[in-house]
Amino acid sequence: MKLNGKIAVVTGGAMGNGLGIVKVFLKYGAKVIILDYSEEIEKTINNLKNEGYNVDGYLVDIRNKDKVNSIANEIKEKYGHVDILVNNAGVCKLETFEKMDDELRDFHFDINIKGTWNVTKAILPLMKNTKGSIVNLSSVTGPMVADSGEVAYATTKAALIGFTKSLAIELVNDNIRVNAIMPGYIMTPMVEKMAIETNAENPDSVVNGIALGIPMKRLGTIEELGELTAFLSSSESSYITGQGIVIDGGSTLPETITMGV
Repeated sequence: MKLNGKIAVVTGGAMGNGLGIVKVFLKYGAKVIILDYSEEIEKTINNLKNEGYNVDGYLVDIRNKDKVNSIANEIKEKYGHVDILVNNAGVCKLETFEKMDDELRDFHFDINIKGTWNVTKAILPLMKNTKGSIVNLSSVTGPMVADSGEVAYATTKAALIGFTKSLAIELVNDNIRVNAIMPGYIMTPMVEKMAIETNAENPDSVVNGIALGIPMKRLGTIEELGELTAFLSSSESSYITGQGIVIDGGSTLPETITMGV
C-alpha cells in the first residue's frame, strides 16, 4: 500500500493509459480524482466505486483554464491538498505536416501542452508542503523517435520533456519531484484509432506490425504503465526528479529489425 492515504489527480483517467494508472493507484491505497472530457468518465467512476474503490471525478476539458481553476478550488475545499498529479491527458491524430491545418495543430498543442500547463498551474498550490510528485506523460515519440504523420504529436511530447526538467528544478526546494514517462506503444483506444487511420481495412495488421518491431514482440499494457507511474509517485523513487523514464519493451533499442545474428 505504498500510496495509502495519498490524494492523486489523474487527467485523462477514464480510459486507456489513464485508466491503467487509476486502477494501479487505487490498488495501492490512493484516493483518486479523475479529470476527463470524455463522457466515459461517469461509467468508469461507477464501475470503480462498485468494486469498492475510493474514486471521484470531474467532466472537464483541460483547455478550459477557468473550469480547471474552478475544479482545483473544489478539490481544495473537499480534500485540502493534493499529493500526486499525473498529467496523462493527451491526443494524437495522424496527418502529414504539409496537409495539417492550423486547427489540427492547435488541437494537439492546446490539449497536450497548454492543457497540461493549465492543470499543473491550478493544482500546484495544493501540493506545497506535501513532498508531492508530478508525473507527466510524454512519449518516445518526439524526444527519441517518430513516424510519418506524427509531427504535431511529436512536437508536443518533446515539449513536455522540457517542461518536466524546468519544473523539476524550480520545485526541488519545495520537496516536489517532477518526472516524465516516455511510453512506446501501449495497447490503448488511441493506438487502436491510429491503426484505423493508418489502415482502415486491416488495422490489426498495423498493430501486429508494431509488435514485430519490438524486441519483446508485444505492445505494453495499461497496467504496466500504471505500475511505473505508481513507482514515480511513491517514496520508492524519492531520489529521482527531472527525468524521462522510457517504458517501451525495448522498441527504441535495436538499430534495425533485420540485421544481426
